[in-house]
Amino acid sequence: MQAQDLFSLQGKTVLITGASGFLGRTMSEALLANGAKVTMLGRSERLMKVRDELAEKYGEKNVTAHAVDMYDLKTFKKTLNEVMKEMGTVDVLINNAHELGSDTGFNKPDSKLEDAPLEYFEKNLAGGMLWPVLAMQAVFPGMKKKGKGSIINTCTMYSLVAPDPALYAGTDKMNPAGYGSAKAALMQLTRYAASFWGPCGIRVNAIHPGPFANTEDSGSNAVKKDDPFVQKLKDRTCLGRIGNPKELIGVLLFLASDASSYVTGQGISVDGGWTVR
Repeated sequence: MQAQDLFSLQGKTVLITGASGFLGRTMSEALLANGAKVTMLGRSERLMKVRDELAEKYGEKNVTAHAVDMYDLKTFKKTLNEVMKEMGTVDVLINNAHELGSDTGFNKPDSKLEDAPLEYFEKNLAGGMLWPVLAMQAVFPGMKKKGKGSIINTCTMYSLVAPDPALYAGTDKMNPAGYGSAKAALMQLTRYAASFWGPCGIRVNAIHPGPFANTEDSGSNAVKKDDPFVQKLKDRTCLGRIGNPKELIGVLLFLASDASSYVTGQGISVDGGWTVR
């Protein structure tokens, strides 16, 4: 079998949350480029713009989008139900949505554990647990009936290791206590679902991105390329650089395709060696 056949997503339907963000847009395009039909979910106005760009390139029938405030759990659940009726069945679910902004405590002086308001924890737990749970519950019946499915949860290197305080000293950056905690919970949910849903033919895995600093646009988590903090991130990795979103594509296609048909309950780090030190 050739690699292009092994990793092909031809004919597969994919639902991805956080589909138009810094990492999500690259993921969405990679899925389409490899034959999938993609339904994109997101909160931002940018979602529909990205959807239109991808539809022009890959065809209107291959990509749809639904903008929804996922913090409104009742509305999010309703949207998921509508999406399931529209799609009929989902072969691959990618839980990629998480707000990396001031509302979740990113780069806020009061986001340290000793000061952080509960609102930061609540919003991080929404992105790290509640949104994935609702999406997984939505796709489960169809995957179970089909006897096959792949669920991919986007976690983080901080699912596995703690942030180094020295990294943030003297900067205006801060990684909130609730973020890694919520993503660590998502990794455990990944293992739990893999264990209980394996008999149904459903595989559940996670990706742990490392330092993928957003130096490309003006989003809430953006950072300038020449910011000293970026150099700190580079110095912390074995490879001496930050990641490019395109470097997640290989792992994404592996887990989404039949190439990983005997892989479940695993978390794959794409972090330039961050977690080995």
